[in-house]
Amino acid sequence: MNVDFSKTADNLVPAIIQDSTTGKVLMLGYMNEEALDKTEKERRVTFYSRSKKRLWTKGEESGNYLNVVSIKSDCDNDSLLIMCNPVGPVCHTGSDTCWNEKNESRELDFLQSLQDLIEKRKVEMPKGSYTTSLFTKGTRKITQKVGEEAVETIIGAMANDDENFIYEGADLIYHLIVLLTHKGYRIEDLIKELQKRHK
Repeated sequence: MNVDFSKTADNLVPAIIQDSTTGKVLMLGYMNEEALDKTEKERRVTFYSRSKKRLWTKGEESGNYLNVVSIKSDCDNDSLLIMCNPVGPVCHTGSDTCWNEKNESRELDFLQSLQDLIEKRKVEMPKGSYTTSLFTKGTRKITQKVGEEAVETIIGAMANDDENFIYEGADLIYHLIVLLTHKGYRIEDLIKELQKRHK
């Protein structure tokens, strides 16, 4: 990775730490070349502490490590974006982030994660998986299941059976995502279409 540490007198670059799952910005720290090298090798975030004047691995005392998922440098090669999976709260105050925010994913983000898993099933086709069986049977079976679940969702709504309505609605969304994946599309493609109509 090409990072220009020479732009500042102390040879430090800012490192923005972001949760890879929720997308929340967790904290900002500074790295010198040695800190970045240690971070890349150990896959745990290590900063250069300006107050302690030494390398400091986040979580070395608390156990609240920042496990690295990816590291990117910006267009000028003088700042870093590090995607992490945090272990516990990030701020020394005990807060999830250094801006006193909750680090929680939005429920809707789960649909993307679900499709990621369904796409993985399509590639790996593990035996015994219901999703694998749908992909094996092809378009006709998947579309049939979407139709069946749509009808069952309608029946639940018409019968004022809220529990069944939600249950069957979840089945409908799952099978629709399987169909989208089968056809080479993402749930985001539906969102883009809705956004286009909204304009």
